[in-house]
Amino acid sequence: MQKRPTATELKKGGVILIDKPYKWTSFDAVNSIKIALRAKIGHAGTLDPLATGLLICCTGEMTKKISGYQQLPKEYTGIFHLGAGTATYDLESEPMNDRPFEHITETQVHEAAKKLTGEIMQVPPIHSAIKKDGKRSYDLARAGKEVIMEARPVTIGEFEILSVRLPEVHFRILCSTGTYVRSLAHDFGELLGCGAYLQELRRTKIGNFNVDDALTPQQWRDIWKPPVVKTDEIL
Repeated sequence: MQKRPTATELKKGGVILIDKPYKWTSFDAVNSIKIALRAKIGHAGTLDPLATGLLICCTGEMTKKISGYQQLPKEYTGIFHLGAGTATYDLESEPMNDRPFEHITETQVHEAAKKLTGEIMQVPPIHSAIKKDGKRSYDLARAGKEVIMEARPVTIGEFEILSVRLPEVHFRILCSTGTYVRSLAHDFGELLGCGAYLQELRRTKIGNFNVDDALTPQQWRDIWKPPVVKTDEIL
């Protein structure tokens, strides 16, 4: 279990494990901690707003370690939804292009996972923060401009199918930094010929750091909340 450092200790330098809530941006989660702690702070690896789970935050002198933490492998659990796609590859946009999925077998699901295990070439979503000609690709996409993303190598160390309850496929993956699980969902659906999008995602580990040892932003703020002093104690 993570040792709960004091605010004074963290201002000098420390690591905070945050369990990011659903629909919070990573900036929202980190900023809420920054305001409560009143310390220099940064995080090692962004999570999309619809994802939950582990954020590693570094304060003070430990901010120098951020780049190292960013390179650690990451573990996720989540749900792929078969039978449709979305422009963002997740539920940030509406599902479209419905296709039959009822004929998909568990064997086919497991075979698709095997084909996406190991070192693969992956095309990031156009709705991502990757810069193209100095601008975020999601800004270009929202403006209706054509965006061409180049494939790049990523490593899927483990791709475990936890359960198949069509149209949902529950999974766990261990992957290298730079992997877009949204793109993995899209590619998974294309391999099965029925389309898919990322319905749910939770980051459970970064290296040896585990979300079980993390606290929500509200829980951290409660720890650092100044004690309430009664008026009669002041007099």
